[in-house]
Amino acid sequence: MTPHPAPRSSAPYITTRQPISRRRFLQGAGIALSLPFLDSMLPVFARAATASSPLAPGAKPRRMFGICNNLGLLGDQFFPTGAGRDYVASPYLKVLEPHRDAFSVFSGVSHPNVDGGHPADICFLTAAPHPGSSSFRNTISLDQHIAEQIGILTRFPSLTLGINTRTKSLSWSGTGVAIPPEDKAAEVFKQMFLQGTPEQVAAQIRKLDTGRSILDTVAEQAKELQRSVGARDRERLDQYFTSVRDLEHRLQASRGWENKPKPVVHVPVPIDPANPALYMDKVKVMYDLARLAFETDSTRSITLMLDGVSTPPLEIPGANITDGYHNLSHHGKSEAKRSQLEVIDQWHMKLLGNLIADLKKTREGDETLLDRTMVLYGSNFGDANAHTCFNMPTLLAGGGFRHGQHLAFDRERNYPLPNLFVSMLQRMGIETDRFASSTGTMRGLELT
Repeated sequence: MTPHPAPRSSAPYITTRQPISRRRFLQGAGIALSLPFLDSMLPVFARAATASSPLAPGAKPRRMFGICNNLGLLGDQFFPTGAGRDYVASPYLKVLEPHRDAFSVFSGVSHPNVDGGHPADICFLTAAPHPGSSSFRNTISLDQHIAEQIGILTRFPSLTLGINTRTKSLSWSGTGVAIPPEDKAAEVFKQMFLQGTPEQVAAQIRKLDTGRSILDTVAEQAKELQRSVGARDRERLDQYFTSVRDLEHRLQASRGWENKPKPVVHVPVPIDPANPALYMDKVKVMYDLARLAFETDSTRSITLMLDGVSTPPLEIPGANITDGYHNLSHHGKSEAKRSQLEVIDQWHMKLLGNLIADLKKTREGDETLLDRTMVLYGSNFGDANAHTCFNMPTLLAGGGFRHGQHLAFDRERNYPLPNLFVSMLQRMGIETDRFASSTGTMRGLELT
């Protein structure tokens, strides 16, 4: 989770280690400021808001919920027959049939050059190539790109969530650093909705003010240094100044959020199942939390990693699951394992359908919450049994698109899934024509 006041995302990283020589100007302040973190920040606050921009006054809020099931889905049970709006629903999609007009399903899509089996799950929202290589370095994820552009509009620029994991993350910064997922819905709920005491609020504001005074000190020293360095170092310092100014804006915004009351919700604090085998119960709790976060406009960007790699045999009502989730996903075409995996996949579809229904029935102005929320559901695996990352099962619900269709692309020579990300960014009101390995916007996906 990346709330504005959190030190790891919106305050400078402070260390007492001796700075390197080319940053010796920081020694007089008694601190060192992490330049790589600052350099990664984009000048979102200096960008003028247009009428179509999400930063414009009165703009409708748009939201994104990215969900990755890192053990995939059985393709022959997920992908429909036929293409366009007259497709024949597969067994899994029949579970979602009441919402057929609210989502589009994609086949023949993948991330170009993303391979490596299980390691590819951390690239689901980044599309960074070759995650299994020794020299791999991840890139910024879709949700964090959104957070950099419009995160200031909400108390939390983004929420990074996980099921049965605190290490596998869908969210990655511009410098390729993973944002650890929160796997306890109750803790996230408390941060979103439980107001601190006046003393706690004042203490947080003092921390933010301290951060601002540090930036002022560092910036003043850097100006003195700039007069005595060469052209290359001067360019480096110019980039540094821009980053410092952006960070100061973020800290000022954080200070404002500390003084604003948190939303009041009339629901109890969620109860997190302690047993990792209660996997589906955990998923439901996180879906409910995400809906509540969007409903209160606490954030506009959420990711959820559905991690089943180390999950024990699932406890599902009316089912007898005898093997671990991971082992079932590598079923070796065993009908006994496939039948258990189908039960698990069907439950995933059932919970996704419930999420869509809940977003549908929640009103926001003259629209529903689903009209303004894009729910992206998919997997890094096209076939977990074969460890392939082609023909990724992908579904997009809501967000104001003209849905009710199967966009079928070549299952041998896949269409780039990052094109969908470009369409989603544009729907958020973010001006861009590229993301990662995209070649444009998603062909066949139109607005309502």
